[in-house]
Parts: sequence; C-alpha cells; structure tokens
Amino acid sequence: MCRTGDDKDDGAASEDRAGDDALFSALLEDSAEDLYEYAPCGFLSTLLDGRIAKVNTTLLRWLGYERGDLVGRRQFSDLLTVGGRLYHETHFAPLLRMRGEISGIALELKAADGSRLPVLVTSTVKTGSDGQPLLIRTTVFDARDRRAYEEELLRARKESERERERLQQLATTLQETLLPPRLADVPGLNVAAHYHIASVDEVGGDFYDLFPLGGGTWGMFLGDVCGKGAEAAAVTSLARYTLRAAAVYDRDPATVLGNLNTVLSHEYNGDDPRFCTVIYGLLTPDGDHGGFRITLASGGHPPALLMRPDGSADFVATPGGQLIGVLPDARIATTTFRLDPGDTLLLHTDGLTEARTAVAGDRYGDDALLDLGRTLAPTTAEDTISAIRDLLDTLGTGVDDDTALLAVSVPRSDREEQH
Repeated sequence: MCRTGDDKDDGAASEDRAGDDALFSALLEDSAEDLYEYAPCGFLSTLLDGRIAKVNTTLLRWLGYERGDLVGRRQFSDLLTVGGRLYHETHFAPLLRMRGEISGIALELKAADGSRLPVLVTSTVKTGSDGQPLLIRTTVFDARDRRAYEEELLRARKESERERERLQQLATTLQETLLPPRLADVPGLNVAAHYHIASVDEVGGDFYDLFPLGGGTWGMFLGDVCGKGAEAAAVTSLARYTLRAAAVYDRDPATVLGNLNTVLSHEYNGDDPRFCTVIYGLLTPDGDHGGFRITLASGGHPPALLMRPDGSADFVATPGGQLIGVLPDARIATTTFRLDPGDTLLLHTDGLTEARTAVAGDRYGDDALLDLGRTLAPTTAEDTISAIRDLLDTLGTGVDDDTALLAVSVPRSDREEQH
C-alpha cells in the first residue's frame, strides 16, 4: 500500500509526540532528585539537635566536603564561622524555635579548606501530623556576588566621603582667603565681625573688610555676590581687592562703588553677567566731639542698622542704590551721619533677613531685625555680633544662605555709662 503525503506527515507528527512524551516522562522521573541535588542553591536537613541528616550536592561542592564528612557526623552550626555560631546560638536558633521559620539571614559558612563563603540562610521547621517538630529544612543561597557588590558600594561610599571632605576643606580654605585675616584696629572704635556659613559644600559670595586709608580715615565695606561656588568666589575676590584699590585713589564712597561697577560690568558683560550688592563706608574721627563721621554708599544693599544709647534703633536709609555690575552707570545712594559714643552700627547681608523661621513659609525679615536692635540697644559691636550669632544658630537649617556681619561701635566714657 502506498502512503500519501498526508499520511507521512501524520506519522512523523506521531513520532515527534511520542519522543516528546518520552522526554517529559524522563524529566519528570529525574526532576525531583536532580532539582534537590543540583539546584542553584544549597539544601540541607538537620535533626532537632542540629545534626545534618541530608545535604545536596550543590552545597557539598561549595564547601568542598564529601557527603560522608557531614551526614550524621556534623551539626549545621559546625559549618559556621565563630561569629556565625554565636549568632546561631543566641538569635537564629531561638527565633526559629519560636516562629517555626526564619529567612534571609546573612551568615558565613566555613569551607573544608578554611575559606569563608558568605550566604543567605532560610530555615523552616517541618512538623508531623500531631504538630510536633520533626526536622529543620534549610536553604542556603550563595551571597558572594552580593557581598562583592556591597563591598564595592561601601568602598565607593568611603571614597565619596573622602572626596566630599576634601572639597569641604578646599571650600573652607578658599572661603578664608576671601575674608581679611583680621580686622584693623581703629583707635576709639570697637569692631566685631562674623561669617556664618550656610553650607560647608559650597563657597559663598559674602565679603567684608575694614582698613586704613591714611590721614586718620578708614574704609569699610560689606557685600554679597550673586551665586555660589568658584564663579562667585572669583567675583568676591575681584570685588574685595577692587574696593580697596579704588579707595586709595579716591576716598569718596560713591566713587569707590562706581569704580567697582565699571570693573564688574566690563569683566562680566557676556551671557553670564555677575553682580553684587555692596555697602561702603568712610569713617573719619571727630576729635572735638568724640565718635566718627560716617558716609555710607549703597549699591542695592540692605540698609545698615544704627542702635543708639537711648534704646532706639533705626535703619540708615540709603534708598535708590542699584546693583553693582548690572548697568554701566549704576546709581549709588549715599548718606552721612555721626556715630557718637554709645552708638553701634551693624552691616549685614540678606542671609540674615531672608532666613526661614519656625513658622511655615515665614522669613525673619527687616521688622524682626529692627525689633532685635531695639531690644539690644544700648549695645556694643561685640554684643551685637554675639546676639546675632546665637540667633543664626537658633534658626539652624532655616539659614540657607551665607551671612556676613560687621559691627562697629564707639565706646562711652565712664561718666556717660554712669548716667
């Protein structure tokens, strides 16, 4: 009989199905034992006293033991390192007895050659029909790759911390170079200053100085450069030294700030302009009446706070002054007044008044600073700076911008203090 093409196809399909059935049958017969012996994880069963009753080939290979070395002869805890045995006795075994199951415990097994194998262990207690425990089944997962990954993460973290410390030290050192190592001693004037760093990771742009100009006059300034980091530090350095140099050629405060405005607008006139706010003061001693005559010039800077010996306090108005470095011909606001015995003048950057308080969304603000000044008055330069340092510490993380403070005061005579 001749077979048609369809008959041949049906026959081949039947043979394929028969082959598949035989393969599946062989797999089913073999799978249970193979799955146990050659699973990608270790298996072992122990009696309630800890003696090993059964162990699979995978775990034997990992540890380098023969089956006869362990079954009936060793306890599971014998495979652990010293620290692992202690943990097993004090934590692992008690928790397993109490809960009946414990999973994902990181331990180290000791191989036959003395090497250590990091593993994750899960154990369950098998009970009989009467609920009584019969044996303990334990699954062991190789954690070498995970341990290597964790060690690499730890190494990277330590390296990152070292780099952060190095950058912090660099930022701190750079910040210190932007401030005067010490303020000049001015006869008849008490001076105090403070720089509050909001973040040790970045260099701020605040700066201040007080220096002699000759002929019994003194210059002082305090400013705040827009931005942070290396760019702001470069502008800060340029501003500080430009102000000192300009004051030598012309002591007029408005002219000094005008020179700084010219330098910044010429130096940073591209796509990344840089600017700052500055308040500059010229101090001239008044020998006849005591105290000093002060002329302040402001380029968009917060007003100075003047505290009097009668307990009053007010801002020294310098309205209309424009930011330094934005316009080619910035308008500079000036005012002249006397700093008499008992008076204290505070210059500050806006990191203080823009600090966040405990009230959600609120800023410290000018009104609060004015109230503080009236509370402090009469005061001294040192006491003023000390009080504001305490305030900044109280505000904590609410101070999110650096704050520079410079205070000057004229001491009262003993007779005046008695009155």
